[in-house]
Amino acid sequence: MKNMTDLEIRFKELSEILLSEMNEDGFWSGQLSSSALGVAVAVAALHFYDSEENAAQIKAGLSWLTSNLNTDGSYGDTPESPGNISTTLLVYAALNLYSNEDENIAAVQKQSEDWLLAQNINLRTGDVATAILAHYKTDYTFSVPILTMCALCGIPEKDGFQRIPQLPFELALMPQKFYRMLNLSVVSYAIPALIAVGIVILKKKRSGKIGKWIRGGAEKKALKILQKSMPESGGFLEAIPLTAFVALSLIHAGYRDLDVVEKGIAFLKRTQREDGGWPIDIDLSTWVTTLSIKALGNRKDEVLAEQQQNKLTKHLKSVQNKIVHPFNGTSPGGWGWTNYSGSVPDCDDTPGAILALLRLNAPENVKHEVIAGVEWLFELQNSDGGFPTFTKGWGKLPFDQSCADLTGHCLLALATARSVYKSEMPADFVLRLNNALRNAFEYLRKHQQKNGAWLPLWFGNQWERAHQNPVYGTARVLAYLKEALLAEEDDLAFQEELATLIPSAERFLVEVQNEDGSWGGAKSINGTIEETALSVTALADSKHKNACEEGLKWLDETFRQNGLKSAPVGLYFASLWYDEKLYPLTAYLEAITKSLQTK
Repeated sequence: MKNMTDLEIRFKELSEILLSEMNEDGFWSGQLSSSALGVAVAVAALHFYDSEENAAQIKAGLSWLTSNLNTDGSYGDTPESPGNISTTLLVYAALNLYSNEDENIAAVQKQSEDWLLAQNINLRTGDVATAILAHYKTDYTFSVPILTMCALCGIPEKDGFQRIPQLPFELALMPQKFYRMLNLSVVSYAIPALIAVGIVILKKKRSGKIGKWIRGGAEKKALKILQKSMPESGGFLEAIPLTAFVALSLIHAGYRDLDVVEKGIAFLKRTQREDGGWPIDIDLSTWVTTLSIKALGNRKDEVLAEQQQNKLTKHLKSVQNKIVHPFNGTSPGGWGWTNYSGSVPDCDDTPGAILALLRLNAPENVKHEVIAGVEWLFELQNSDGGFPTFTKGWGKLPFDQSCADLTGHCLLALATARSVYKSEMPADFVLRLNNALRNAFEYLRKHQQKNGAWLPLWFGNQWERAHQNPVYGTARVLAYLKEALLAEEDDLAFQEELATLIPSAERFLVEVQNEDGSWGGAKSINGTIEETALSVTALADSKHKNACEEGLKWLDETFRQNGLKSAPVGLYFASLWYDEKLYPLTAYLEAITKSLQTK
């Protein structure tokens, strides 16, 4: 792909595919990969609720599991993922509920047992708890629910609950503003699991009467908090695993008829796919919609009719949070990842929506929404200058800490808003904005690694030794900084400071490019469309034209041979992988758009 004509042809081709993916309501929903872990936990929840009433859904789920076994007997987070202990163990547990009734299920379960044994996990001993707790260390967000489901499914056969740490669900009774001070063993977005799983462990575990009496007194109050945080859809965070963990725990704790359980089970039944699978979350519609708008860049008017742009604007305005959010207690003004009610405002979708609205509209048409979004970001910025995902001040566990990719995105949104509305902003608001930008820059400066890279939070690479993805993180932050430079034309001093971070980031990306022109998550890792396209976008306006040309050539050849094959680069919960259908499309289209713009 060496000339403008080729790029134009590919731009037209990809933009037509993007339009074809737009839903009937005028925005993009995408499609998350099905998840063996999600299927396993959902099947167990439906079984424990009513195995006869849910027989059809359970049968379809079991069929999906037996059809998606890896050749080595393991299960990965997606059908394209290598096996891991957590997912394989949960599938084994779900199969254990039916292995005595079905020879095929028993045979598949035996293959998984053999694989786990090869990983030094004996399912008939305490090795299960030891291995899982060692893997997740002090983060109980996932390890304790995993072990709880195993125990409920009879693994190991005796005393399954005795090795499981007690989750302090009574701490959920504290006001939300104090959560960050409590040193909780789960991340901020897992409070429903803290409550439900904590209660069932208390019921099942042989422990002291005094401790049970003290915690038992908090049980009903904690359940009221759980009820209050449940969205209208019935799905906590619109997430299948979290909702299923809550339901199966409460069922075994004696609360089968609780409204939370009934709505959660209805959510699980409603979200099962035709092939029997479940994704980990219903969708990322807000995120992929803003990515789609971003991908079109300065060519949006050629692709999107005025009516389509108006519908997108209306949709994004409609999904902006307008109340104090019951889940994380944040003020109105933020955006979550989907239009469904279980979505929680976060520091990646909020800057994404701010920027999308400004790309689609004249500034005066979206001023109210943008300024509300900026104020929401002010509220979330941590004392270290960085931005977390959901809640300010939670710093014990990685998924609650500030991170570079979100901070870079927020910096761009704040810089763009300042550029557009500065003359209309009160002096004290401009001062807050200036301070927020300065602090965000300092965070990025301090967290840029010696080799020029930044590490992202919600994205990784399965083949990188530590499962990190410095290519994604660096490409994203670098692109955000370059866009911010364009927005900061009136602040030359800030422009100069932002520019100091760019050369080493560019060098890093060039140095880790593969010989075939692609980029993977790090040096010498097989390339993906997502990582290669994002790197091309970040380097397109640099002196590294040859690296971009090689990347575009690889993308062209890969697209011709394999189409838009998505890769598991996203992370959810504690290292739970997913791929998203629109990621390769939007990333590739953005790379083409940016390349055309800079040629």
